[in-house]
Amino acid sequence: MLLRRAAGFVTGVLIAVPLVAGCGGGEPEETADQLLSRARTTLDEASSLHFVLTSEGAPTTGTALVGGEGDVARPASFQGTLQVLAAGSALDLAVVSVDGTVHAQLPFTTGYSIVDPAQFGFGDPGALLDPETGISRLLADAGSAELGEERRVDGEVVREVTAELPGELVEQVLTSEDPSQPVQARFSVATDSGELRRAELTGPFHTAGQDATFTIELSDFGADVEITAPPAG
Repeated sequence: MLLRRAAGFVTGVLIAVPLVAGCGGGEPEETADQLLSRARTTLDEASSLHFVLTSEGAPTTGTALVGGEGDVARPASFQGTLQVLAAGSALDLAVVSVDGTVHAQLPFTTGYSIVDPAQFGFGDPGALLDPETGISRLLADAGSAELGEERRVDGEVVREVTAELPGELVEQVLTSEDPSQPVQARFSVATDSGELRRAELTGPFHTAGQDATFTIELSDFGADVEITAPPAG
């Protein structure tokens, strides 16, 4: 399970410069479904990646994951910092997850402790690259996909795809307070590499009938990342 009790990831500045499509011959344009399928294949083949998570409309009370940044490596490892709302306070938790065991450096401690991440409003971040429970599932089950604009982001051409995700799926992968309601998605895929660069999801993540937005930014596909479990604190 990716992040059960919250989520949302923003790096860089999106330079919204629509690109003019070429005229004349050439290969037929890739459809929205084909582009998402290519992005899923590229994601499933990546040995590692870096992500940044941000959110809008997150609650101000209770317990929830509201942001974070870190590296994920196959088969199931994560290392980074997650921003958590707990007891009305914002906390930055250093987190390491290896093979399903999540370690966190708790406030006012110097070492790591094994924790149940659900108590902080998130699931195992090491599962982000799992093809059955991670980001890949969102690409696989996206419906009503439509091509949007091409844009240039940090010198790279990306193509937007809007789609609708089943609320039940988002509840399993992320979270939802009303899984009967679909979630609106806007994906940005690098057209040359097929790498998913950005996923913006809007739905009733924290409160039924009230939308919030989670944004995931992905980079550094296949970087040399080594993650090991920390010693007990």
